[in-house]
Amino acid sequence: MPLIVKDHTWTQNQNTVYICVPLKGVKTANVHVICTDEYLKVSFPPFLFEVFLFGPINEEKSEARIGNGVAVFTLQKRRDELWEQLFTNIDKEKQKQVREQAILKVQEKEAEKSKAKAARIQQEKKYALETMMKLENEERDRIQKMKDEECARATVELDFWREKQRKTAEENDNQRKLQGAGKHENKPVYQKTERANVTPAITPLLNTANTTSGQRSSKQKPKDLPAPRSAGCIKISFTPRVFPTALRESRVPEEEEWLKKQAEARRAVDTDLAELDDLREEERNPDWLKEKGDKLFMAGNFQAAVNAYNLAIKLNRKIPALFSNRAACHLKLRNLHKAIEDSSQALELLTPAVASNAAARLKAHVRRGTAFCELQLYVEGLLDYQAALQIDPQNEALRNDTDKIREVIQGTTSPSSS
Repeated sequence: MPLIVKDHTWTQNQNTVYICVPLKGVKTANVHVICTDEYLKVSFPPFLFEVFLFGPINEEKSEARIGNGVAVFTLQKRRDELWEQLFTNIDKEKQKQVREQAILKVQEKEAEKSKAKAARIQQEKKYALETMMKLENEERDRIQKMKDEECARATVELDFWREKQRKTAEENDNQRKLQGAGKHENKPVYQKTERANVTPAITPLLNTANTTSGQRSSKQKPKDLPAPRSAGCIKISFTPRVFPTALRESRVPEEEEWLKKQAEARRAVDTDLAELDDLREEERNPDWLKEKGDKLFMAGNFQAAVNAYNLAIKLNRKIPALFSNRAACHLKLRNLHKAIEDSSQALELLTPAVASNAAARLKAHVRRGTAFCELQLYVEGLLDYQAALQIDPQNEALRNDTDKIREVIQGTTSPSSS
């Protein structure tokens, strides 16, 4: 049975009631208050103060201040009047009904607050995603604008160069025409004086010689151009893949099966999701979303990275790196159970266990083991760290962490020191 507090004090005026309740040395963190328009309860175990008010109050405008060993309540009356007493005399059945109504009212308020908080969090997530997409669009537009400006500048420079070349060619043609016209004016006098003294048989030879010399003088000397290169065929040979073990002991079929699964996962992209209709083509690529999530993780924006990985996983659930990286984000956000779930999903996809996915399996084991240890499930965490140590036995940091977890389990050290 709780101890009823009776040494409280109260005062009033026309519109306000002041109640002072001593806390009997109880910490303020252990004080719980329920207040409605006709009921006030202050619980600070093992003590209890309860009052069924003489008149109705406005609970929305009322205040409570807890500190310095007392709880002071300022209650606003709904009607301006002086109360004859603080308590009202009602029977036990009525008291029980008032208590139940007060508890239901408090529960409804808490439910409304939870819904409002969930809606606010969802709105913030949506706003963060929209802001991230908007920044990406602005960055993409800025890059495209720079490309367009550079292309336009190059086009203007090319047109200017072509116009300059054309004018130079026209000037050279005009000079050649002027030179040809000057030589043509001097030729008739020479031909008239000479043709009178030559025989008809020699005249065609002279005309041919004069024409050839005129063409040579009017044309520029040909430039020395290199001979065209001979065509050929270049053969490319690829280095064969070398496995670390002998062929009779190797796991070639498992390696090929793993590579085949990865190739199929890259091609199995579901683009029929209704929520992806407003995304561009590159934003539907899980590899592009993975790189985006990795950049956000490196920048410390873990929630935005989780959003990027979530969208990539909706597109393709067969890429283990998406689950493993999202597990790392959940570790940073202290979502430990989600980190365990994502790490387990990544390890399930990382089968068969071959050399090409050893590094990915090591990360998944370490992340799941860390989440287990944060939840104080040290035995499960030790199993994951031992599995990671089997993959990389030379990793000293991993070996030290495994030894620390083993010491915690054996009781030789405290969990805080590990």
